[in-house]
Amino acid sequence: MLVSSLIAIIAIEHLYILYMEMFAWETLGKKTFKGAMPAELFKPTKTLAANQGLYNGFLAAGLIWSLFISDPQWQNNVAVFFLFCVSIAGIYGAITASKKIFFVQALPAIVTLLVIWLV
Repeated sequence: MLVSSLIAIIAIEHLYILYMEMFAWETLGKKTFKGAMPAELFKPTKTLAANQGLYNGFLAAGLIWSLFISDPQWQNNVAVFFLFCVSIAGIYGAITASKKIFFVQALPAIVTLLVIWLV
């Protein structure tokens, strides 16, 4: 139950990121990444952000899929794979864009992986 709740929270977060990057890049994205990138770059990077948003949607889809798998071993394998993907994306984002991404994206996935291994 705890693991499923953590996975659901991370999936919802990535659906929010999908929304922000695909549909609200010039408004919410500008607020979220304030200071990380000049305001005048949001309009010309809208298509690039939408592409990133789509990838975040795939991460969310994989995590949500893992919640519906009935076989516990396969559910675990799929969840771990997508949590690793989220962790790597978050670490890369922290290195290349903003350190805040580590705490918002990578750390929850890493904590969830630790909980899976401890449970």
